[in-house]
Amino acid sequence: MMILTHKQIEEIAAAVTKDFNEFFFGKEANDVRIARATPIDQFAKDYLGLDVSFARLSRDGSICGLTAYADTEYITEEMGIKRTIPLRQNQVLLDESFIRPGKVRELCGKRRFTLAHECAHQILYSMEDEESKAACRQKYAARTAYSLRDLKTREDWNEWQANVLGAAILMPQKEMDLAMWYFGGNKNLISYEGRFAYRDRLTLNLICGQLGVSKTAAVIRLRHLGYVEDRPYLEYSDPLEVWA
Repeated sequence: MMILTHKQIEEIAAAVTKDFNEFFFGKEANDVRIARATPIDQFAKDYLGLDVSFARLSRDGSICGLTAYADTEYITEEMGIKRTIPLRQNQVLLDESFIRPGKVRELCGKRRFTLAHECAHQILYSMEDEESKAACRQKYAARTAYSLRDLKTREDWNEWQANVLGAAILMPQKEMDLAMWYFGGNKNLISYEGRFAYRDRLTLNLICGQLGVSKTAAVIRLRHLGYVEDRPYLEYSDPLEVWA
């Protein structure tokens, strides 16, 4: 099992995104510009060679996506009826709720983060030694049907690393630096126990729109990069907020 530090994950993300940008954008990769969203669909399909598709993964929508390192299948159950879905090597399955009419725009940030997370799993797997890869593949016996719980708990050790790497791919430090310079004037955002003043909320909204991410994902990433300061709610004061 490979255990990585935050710094190591950031270095992996920087190297991968640099290589992808040169692959995807060519000569424009290093042009002077404003922050640019990672084209995560092309990253998954064209760069990593993953097969991305959609399926109903759970009754309550609690499972957003999954991937596997060998051909297998998993079972889900709704109203007492079991359903088996094939899961192939290098395939990513995302929940069909992401592409339902009327939900595509609303869930765009969540879908992009979910795909980045599953891409991160595949990248981390590719970096393992052959012994670890073999052990991992054995968990997905070709004729065994796994429940969703089985599939997820078998990768619990890797979930934190996949979250961090996925976020760093979706929101590379270079792009976040550019976004904070362009939209935030290089001033840190102030979080008063989760609440932001109007100007900081505006900056957050602009960053989320530019990079195609949710507010929650953006705040976590910005905090990790040192762009968010935490203060007690008692200190909250917004001169632009009008009380009726």
